[in-house]
Amino acid sequence: MWKEFKEFIMRGNVLDLAIAVVIGAAFNSIVSSLVENIITPIIGVLTGGIDFTNDFVWKYGDASVKFGAFVQSIIDFLIISFSIFIALKVVNTYILRKKKEVIEEPPAKVLDPKEELLKEIRDLLKKENG
Repeated sequence: MWKEFKEFIMRGNVLDLAIAVVIGAAFNSIVSSLVENIITPIIGVLTGGIDFTNDFVWKYGDASVKFGAFVQSIIDFLIISFSIFIALKVVNTYILRKKKEVIEEPPAKVLDPKEELLKEIRDLLKKENG
């Protein structure tokens, strides 16, 4: 059972997925920082100083519904999705261009001895008959 698990883990797809999760988490923190520190303040300036996360809160007694935090999460999601879309588009374009550059020529056809002999006989018959 340990051997099967080790083979499963060492397969390329599982390792690729693990790497993608780690890179995705790092990418998420970068984009979240972009949204929180750059985009949200710019939106606040454009909307007259509105802070989505703090201004759009509905309070009733001790309970509070944070509509602004939800809007901020939607903005994060849209920016992260768009960033991943652009990154994948660039990577796919690069990969497709690379595949077009690497054109593999088909290997030369290797004739077996019988085919070679038949070819020689055919050529000799053509030469004799004119």
